[in-house]
Amino acid sequence: MAALVSLLTVITLSLVITRIATEALTLTGLSRESAKFQARSAFTGAGFTTSESEQVVSHPVRRRILMLLMMLGNAGIVTVVSSLVLTFISAAGPADWLSRFLLLLAGIALLLVLAKNRWIDRLISRLVNWALKRWTDIDLRDYAGLLRLHGKYGVMELKVEPEDWLANKLLSEAGLRSEGALVLGIQRADKTYVGAPRGSTHIRPHDILILYGRLPALAELDSRRAGIAGERAHREAVAMQQKLIEEQNKQEEQDKQDSNPQVLER
Repeated sequence: MAALVSLLTVITLSLVITRIATEALTLTGLSRESAKFQARSAFTGAGFTTSESEQVVSHPVRRRILMLLMMLGNAGIVTVVSSLVLTFISAAGPADWLSRFLLLLAGIALLLVLAKNRWIDRLISRLVNWALKRWTDIDLRDYAGLLRLHGKYGVMELKVEPEDWLANKLLSEAGLRSEGALVLGIQRADKTYVGAPRGSTHIRPHDILILYGRLPALAELDSRRAGIAGERAHREAVAMQQKLIEEQNKQEEQDKQDSNPQVLER
């Protein structure tokens, strides 16, 4: 009987763990249904077979949540299987085996009823949300994902090393906007944060810049070093951005003409 109690306890803990993970994933910006599916997939080891898997593995907080779920899931499955085997191996006879089987079904049915009860569902959601916000630093929304609007554009953190091209420059001197890179914020080495920095903001060594732009261009900027080569790379990046703007303007003009055929007729 102790094995049966242990089995039901493990199943209860599994439901609680996946529920906490669901709420945590929801706090990072996933829809509740997606969060529930991803949490259960990770815990059971079923894998990710949906287009949402990329949104999960590319987000560091979600990735940590699912890694923990996978680890707990492996331990939980082993415990469930061993408890299930012990529950029926230790039965004295067919009658005892049947009674334990019925108790197991009744216990699982009760847990499912409680898990699907709307009042209990709302209560658990509030408690889990309060606890996660109180004792964790999970981001409320995946802003990097929201800003990854199309194609190769996205958000990237860039740590400024002393030998980098950006080090010891004013933001206006760097001219990053002319390269198509927007500085959303700067995390200083002393943990202070500069939001929406202006042109007079000084870029210091060991700062972390939060940048938005074309990811290949941001990656090149991250590897750019001070000196003549760095200045040349800056001019090339500006020229590339100007070319992209010209192509975009041509495309917009073409779209206007396609949407207004009367202009062509005149």
